[in-house]
Amino acid sequence: MKKAFKFQRCEGTSAEHCCVPQCSSSAKFNSVISFHTFPSDVQQRKKWIINIKRDNFIISHHTRVCSRHFVPEELKEPAEVGGRRRLKSGAVPVLFPWNNYSLGERRLGVWERRTRPESMETGEYYERISTNDHDYSAAPQPAFVDLVLEENERLREEIDHVRQQMEQMSLKQRFGLQRFTGSDSDIRFYTRFSSYDHLMRFWQVIEPSLRFMVRVTRAGTANIESEKQSASMSLQAIDELFLFLNYLALGLKQRDLAERYGVHQSTVSRIILTWSNFLFSVLGSQCIWMTQDKIKEHLPSEFEDYPDTTTILDCTELRCQTPSSPLLQSEVYSNYKSHCTLKGMIGMAPHGAVTFVSSLFAGSVSDKQIFVESGILTLLRPDMAIMVDRGFLVDDCVPCKVYRPAFLAGRPQMPKHEVRETQSIAHLRVHIERLIRRLKEFKFFDTVIPLNMFGSINQLYAVACLLLNYQSGPLVKAWAK
Repeated sequence: MKKAFKFQRCEGTSAEHCCVPQCSSSAKFNSVISFHTFPSDVQQRKKWIINIKRDNFIISHHTRVCSRHFVPEELKEPAEVGGRRRLKSGAVPVLFPWNNYSLGERRLGVWERRTRPESMETGEYYERISTNDHDYSAAPQPAFVDLVLEENERLREEIDHVRQQMEQMSLKQRFGLQRFTGSDSDIRFYTRFSSYDHLMRFWQVIEPSLRFMVRVTRAGTANIESEKQSASMSLQAIDELFLFLNYLALGLKQRDLAERYGVHQSTVSRIILTWSNFLFSVLGSQCIWMTQDKIKEHLPSEFEDYPDTTTILDCTELRCQTPSSPLLQSEVYSNYKSHCTLKGMIGMAPHGAVTFVSSLFAGSVSDKQIFVESGILTLLRPDMAIMVDRGFLVDDCVPCKVYRPAFLAGRPQMPKHEVRETQSIAHLRVHIERLIRRLKEFKFFDTVIPLNMFGSINQLYAVACLLLNYQSGPLVKAWAK
């Protein structure tokens, strides 16, 4: 229990105070408590400082510790009335407010808490134990051995089952393709492939070419040997493909992808560049331009009035960052979109397959100029026909027939047959717009393309266009065979 002291003003001039924290004892208000100076011995003084919890404490000749902090056994009461109370040699303050001025009960030692039998002192106890009989060397019964083996087998099966559950949980928690194998809707959301099985079929197509992949490294160059040293190898190849598809499908920032996959942001950048170049080479090496015989083989019935149509062409624009140079601004500014863009042309076979992808041009370039510079003229033959929009005034430069909606051209009205032809062509051209809408489902193209990506945007755009031939079903379900 904490001692209760009655503080009363005392007569005299002494103004001694206790230096212990939380102690308010003062010689002015109490004559029962005595005040003691610090010992001159250095080691003893350190013990006092440590016990009263005063780090870096400067001691002067006025510094005191009151008698409330010492146990009564360490205090020497004065021999005569009016004498001074003193401390025994080696006394240390141990009673404080934070321990309620009490040391508590002393904990007994092991041998103090338990009374040992007298026989243990003489050794008879141990002799009695050693004389007991044991069956350590006795052979166990066969039935008992069978029970133990069965129990061990059961425990082993339980451990294997728990291990498999933990592995499955770790796969589900880690962001990657394995996390979404059971959900086709998630695969569609993250990759734009219609199902997990569809994505795996695409993986089987490109997997044999992985051994020819050239990886982008920190130095900017790579070869097959150095790719093993690349940090991007912390992910499996199929997870790298999944990351690249996330980048295109969701338009995620590289920092976000780094957090999801647990890799460095620079590693994400190298993976994106590596796979854009790889898929550009693998998918671009396939001939997507179709012969007239193949087109007629798959020609939908809607094109029976235009049976010689080889490709339907249209242009699309991607918004880009505004350059600081006025000259560059004028080159990439699109009057149609009223902001800076990059412009590309896509060709589609009548049944919906992508058959031509041009490079990207500045937004100010006309449709006709893109048509001429894209290189499609070398693929056209006199027995072919193309279907285009009104902006493609290419009749004077193509060697084949052109199906294009008619112009009013200052006439008061169009003839009936031109109106019907315009409606028919517009009805068929809507499919190229649906194809471009599928391309724009890649949310990467919804973002403003920064200027520092101009070196790789052509590969990303071409890969996205070529992926349309592998990802989705037919534009019109009736066309599917």
